[in-house]
Parts: sequence; structure tokens; C-alpha cells
Amino acid sequence: MLVAGFPAGAWGTNCYLVAPAAGEECVIIDPGHQATQGVEEAVAKHRLKPVAVILTHGHIDHVASVVPVCGAHDVPAWIHPADRYMMSDPEKALGRAIGQPLMGELTIGEPDDVEELSDGARLELAGLELTVAHAPGHTKGSVTFRMPEQADVPPVFFSGDLLFSGSVGRTDLPGGDPAEILSSLARVCLPLEDQTVVLSGHGPQTTIGRERATNPFMRQVAAGGPESGGPDAAAPRRGM
Repeated sequence: MLVAGFPAGAWGTNCYLVAPAAGEECVIIDPGHQATQGVEEAVAKHRLKPVAVILTHGHIDHVASVVPVCGAHDVPAWIHPADRYMMSDPEKALGRAIGQPLMGELTIGEPDDVEELSDGARLELAGLELTVAHAPGHTKGSVTFRMPEQADVPPVFFSGDLLFSGSVGRTDLPGGDPAEILSSLARVCLPLEDQTVVLSGHGPQTTIGRERATNPFMRQVAAGGPESGGPDAAAPRRGM
């Protein structure tokens, strides 16, 4: 399996291109702010043919390049319905204006073809199998994508802004909820195998085993569950 990832734009959002191998079809995960050039460079380098864009949530740092990327390759974008409005109205999603200079660099709106994700859906795209889990807390429509173990490749978990190395997503923006993000950690992340590779929306890769042992929020839900409090006081604010 091939995973080509790079941090893009003002928020360093991780964009991933995933394919069975070089020279084959691929899916693009979270083409955010200023990701278009990086996507095209990865497509050319690995001789890939994009067939879909799939989105972990609707914040502008994860979707800002969706329109040009989908348009360039004539592919659909997949997003949870609760976050779909954010593609056309990013300021509402943030509860504030994001600034005229930055707005001038963005292509706001939906691509021509939008498909909606649902909890438990199994996407078969580009020869890959991805299982969707609805994981609200950072936003109401946040999702994750999980790929099963394959031959010598461990399971891979695209966590979006639910789980980071050492932390979790912020919950202080509209649609965020501290109790919900802890509940999503308990329901979606805790059951995964320790060897599962976590590729998150910001920051370095990690594993579920490492986060289970060292991440204070994973330890919190393992010990006491979502009722033990919210994560905001200690969570670094990566991205939006």
C-alpha cells in the first residue's frame, strides 16, 4: 500500500493520497489550505489516478482545496452531512470571519459532485476498503477512516482532528463538545488494536498502543469514561 502525505498551508494540515501501489488509482484525504500543488506533485511522482476526495470534517483547513482538486480530476467529494455546510460557509463554522487576506486565497463552495458519509459505511474506492466511523466532538460531522490489516501492513486509521499524537482536537469552536470528543475516543479509538497506525489531521504519525499508554485523554476515557471531564484545558490547539 502507498500513503503519500504532506502538511499543507497555514495550519499545517496533513493531506494524504492513498493507493494500493504506485501507478494505480488513489483517494485523497483532506486537501486543505494550499494543498493543490502538493496533491499534483504527489500524483505525478507516484503516477496516481485520483478517484475521490474524502473528508474527515468540514473545517476550512481541511477542505479549502476541495473544489480545485475535484475539478482537476473530475472526482466526487465525500463528507458527513452535518459538516457539509462548512464548504460553502466556513466563517459560520468558525464563529468568526477568518480574515480577508486568507479568504482571497480560498475557493469557497462545493465541488460539482458531493456524496455523504454515514457511520459504519464501508467505502470501496481505488481498490481500497475504508470503514467510516462518525466521531463528533471536534465538529458535529467529524468522521474517521479505518483500513484493515493487509499482508505485512498493519491497520491504518485516519483520525482527522479526533486524535493526535499526545492530544485530541479542540472543542471550543461551533459544533465542538468536550464530552462528545471523549465519547468518540472511547467508542472509536479505544477498541482498535495497539499496532494500528494513526495518521492524524495535524502532527506526526503514532499508534493506538502508544496513545493508549501515553495520551492523557485516551487514558482518561479508559479509566473513567467521558463523564470524567472535558479536554480543553490541556489540549494544544492544532489546526482549527
